[in-house]
Amino acid sequence: MTTTETPHAPQQPSGGWRAWTGFTAMSVGMFLAILDIQIVASSLIDIQFALSIPQDRLSYIQTTYLIAEVIAIALTGFLTRVMSTRWLFTGAMVGFVLASVACAASDTYMTLYFFRFVQGLFGGAVIPIIFSAAFLMFPKHQQPLATVIGGGFAMLAPTVGPFIGGWITETLSWHWLFLVNIVPGLAVAAIAATLVHIDKPTWSYARKLDGFALVVVVVFLMTLELTLKESPGLGWTSGWTLGLATLCLISGWLAVRRCLSRNTPLIDFAVFRDRTFAVGAWFSFVLGMALFGAIYLLPLFLGIVRGHGPLTIGTVMIVTGIAQLVIAPAATMMEQRMPLRAMTALGFTLLAAGLISNGFATYEWDFDQLLVPQILRGAAFMICLLPITRLALGQLPPNKIANGSALFNLMRNIGGAVGLALIDTIVDIRAAHHGERIVAALQAGSRETAKFVGLPLDRFNGTPIDSIDAATGDLVEPLVERAAAVASFNDAWLILGILVLGSLFALPLMKRADQKT
Repeated sequence: MTTTETPHAPQQPSGGWRAWTGFTAMSVGMFLAILDIQIVASSLIDIQFALSIPQDRLSYIQTTYLIAEVIAIALTGFLTRVMSTRWLFTGAMVGFVLASVACAASDTYMTLYFFRFVQGLFGGAVIPIIFSAAFLMFPKHQQPLATVIGGGFAMLAPTVGPFIGGWITETLSWHWLFLVNIVPGLAVAAIAATLVHIDKPTWSYARKLDGFALVVVVVFLMTLELTLKESPGLGWTSGWTLGLATLCLISGWLAVRRCLSRNTPLIDFAVFRDRTFAVGAWFSFVLGMALFGAIYLLPLFLGIVRGHGPLTIGTVMIVTGIAQLVIAPAATMMEQRMPLRAMTALGFTLLAAGLISNGFATYEWDFDQLLVPQILRGAAFMICLLPITRLALGQLPPNKIANGSALFNLMRNIGGAVGLALIDTIVDIRAAHHGERIVAALQAGSRETAKFVGLPLDRFNGTPIDSIDAATGDLVEPLVERAAAVASFNDAWLILGILVLGSLFALPLMKRADQKT
């Protein structure tokens, strides 16, 4: 039987101005850590040129951060017991700032990869702290507002990231993608060190660190991320993929078995035996899949099909962030008045609608046509997050919340990784299929096959491709490729939406008694 009793129990929540100021500052710190993924994505080409990064290694600027982030998230529960919420957050933010400076100063891509990994470790440690603090720093009647503030920053960062990154890319150098973290990062670290008082550090608890569990947990999370990232490109049956997947399964099994058999586990997986937590974690996984999937797919469409630059893409995508901010007060009131089942059903249904509506895009879709789907998704993200956070963490005893928050957030990140791998696989397979179908339609003089993606067939007047002259033929190939891309993106949007709807099968597992606090 495992236990996660801590030597120092969390203090009684106060909810005064000190708590609100400290919590808001911590939320800003989390915002910086999550934002760092999106704004760097906007300048990968600039960084590639500056550091002479080979094309096949460019994505590791992001991958190293993401791998480190999930490792840190998983270990946050243990680290909180050792260092306390106050000093773990403060130390993580200072480390994040220093790693950001080192990233900006990197003059080789291997140096940048190393410091991106370090930056991800510190940034990942910050994320779960906010969600546990919402339940440990405030009495129950204030927890919904704290959750919407913390969750709002968490959901907002990926949606405004493309705009901020696009602006930095077009007006400053790539170094400022990292240097912008310095002033706000140090400020929130100072505020948290001064105002956040939840629990006390127990440094002696570090002696209970299970080294074997640490190794297998790290191996599991690294191989899981690498398997999901590399498999769509290499093929799911390639030797490299199968080797990674095998190592992932073995290390994952060893990690869970080891942690469940220890009296002081590195990660308390036994919390999944709590049905309410398990259901909340499931919906967190699905939310991550939809959130990161949408944020990945939309820039692809706007860049490949519409030909927009980073700033224009960010301007289009900021609609989702605005919708989140507008709906936040209403979502807070809904969480206090609606049963958890009803609010969860509403949120995930809206989210599915926002995804599925994007699945009927055509070649011409732009800001106006994408407005309603983005509003639906932006509103849905907030409506989804509040009840599932309450479901997962609101019922746990105070000494289990830090560990529960780590696993809750880990499930969202893993869901995002699964969603991206699924999208890459769908787009890769379906783009080729749609391209062949559209070419066959053009050669046959048929307009119907390609019409649904808005391919401007009037330009060709039904002329077979092989008889178009060279000047016109130069126009055909990119149009067909972009039309095929639209169709494959539509497939991915539709499948994501259907999976989100399907996730509601877990809704009956919610306990009716949990509908309010």
